Amino acid sequence: MQLYSTNTSPANRAYISFEEALFKGLPDDNGLFMPRNFPRLSASFFQQIDKKSFQEIAFEVSKLLLEGEIPANDLKQIVAEAINFDAPVVRLNDNMSVLELFHGPTLAFKDFGARFMARVMSWFLQHGKLKYEREINILVATSGDTGGAVARGFFNVPNIKVTILYPSGKVSELQEKQLTTLGNNITALEIDGTFDDCQRMVKQAFLDPDLRQSMQLASANSINISRLVPQSFYYFNAYAQLKRAGALNKNSSLVFSVPSGNFGNLCAGLIAKQMGLPLKQLIAATNINDIVPQYLLEGIFSPKPSQRTISNAMDVGNPSNFARLQEFYYQQHPNATSEEIHAAIGQDITGKKYTDLQTEAAIREVYETYKGYVMCPHTAVGYLGLKDYLKIQENIFGVILATAHPAKFQDIVANAIGHEVPLPENLRAFLTKKKQAFFLQNQYEYLKKFLRDSV
Repeated sequence: MQLYSTNTSPANRAYISFEEALFKGLPDDNGLFMPRNFPRLSASFFQQIDKKSFQEIAFEVSKLLLEGEIPANDLKQIVAEAINFDAPVVRLNDNMSVLELFHGPTLAFKDFGARFMARVMSWFLQHGKLKYEREINILVATSGDTGGAVARGFFNVPNIKVTILYPSGKVSELQEKQLTTLGNNITALEIDGTFDDCQRMVKQAFLDPDLRQSMQLASANSINISRLVPQSFYYFNAYAQLKRAGALNKNSSLVFSVPSGNFGNLCAGLIAKQMGLPLKQLIAATNINDIVPQYLLEGIFSPKPSQRTISNAMDVGNPSNFARLQEFYYQQHPNATSEEIHAAIGQDITGKKYTDLQTEAAIREVYETYKGYVMCPHTAVGYLGLKDYLKIQENIFGVILATAHPAKFQDIVANAIGHEVPLPENLRAFLTKKKQAFFLQNQYEYLKKFLRDSV
């Protein structure tokens, strides 16, 4: 895999390896690393996909994407260890299913990216071509589930320290406990501000040459391309399950509704589409932080301060992956105007936004309509997006990405359905653990001082 910065013009591009992009996280020019191209899977792969296991699908996709940077046998072992839990498709009705991505150790879809990334980094630290003379310091901002998944994925990984920034009072109690109670090589910073403040501070650290001289920084947010590779796996696996079940007929088109905040998950869907997955449309379903739906309507990308909602992991006012989203289309249309790119994106992506009242009503509606099925607030936003899309489109089979277990949002879900959701044992265990976090103001100089003092 060769990668370049989204901020570099085609005439001036320098290409780097996946290994270098993995550890660097962000290019020096504040762009995002983007693969030079996306190889297409063979027709026979899709013909036989329903006969393959999730791990077999993930291995074939990653092997093609990484183009030999990791030997096949080692990559197969990495995939087997990282993707050791299921992501079942649950049928709601004749044209709507839910892809449950919350069966990993922290009960959120972020487990796929964090576990794969941790094992890939560990492999490169031992076998890579670059020289790693210093400890790797992973710096990550979270609006909810990323922090817990990264903390668990990298917990006790040798030669790697993790620092997680999260907005004070803006994550659920369980989310906070998952990222603040492990200790050892995991440090939590409670920031007096929003997720956008956390994300801004992390980006400033990566662009600070003085800090990077004293520490080897790496990112585990979806700004890191290694997060998106494993997130593409479950799009292919969902298709395999639907094909196996006979849910797709030759007249129906496949659509995924993606609860969206920083837009990494939607970009992973675009990777799958570029590699040949036969999907018709991606629905970008957001809460009132509707930066991308507004862009899809008006053609203007206008970031603004994030607003707090009950679907807190999507409270993002300046989605980092928007530049990457656009780049998928600039690759296909290198000489296109911004208006033409906007039109091309609109062919593949539909934007929908919903309020907290609509989200809570959707949780209740699904529970009452579909035999007690319970959704988290983020998944409920995805349900609303697909439901509205189906009103205006025919011959569609829609899949909602269920991004987190509903028990992680106990108060919100209980208000909607009238009773609490039973807590899985691995979540219940976190409630008795003691929070360990350092409180910081939302100015970069405080973060820089903390990081330098910790070296």
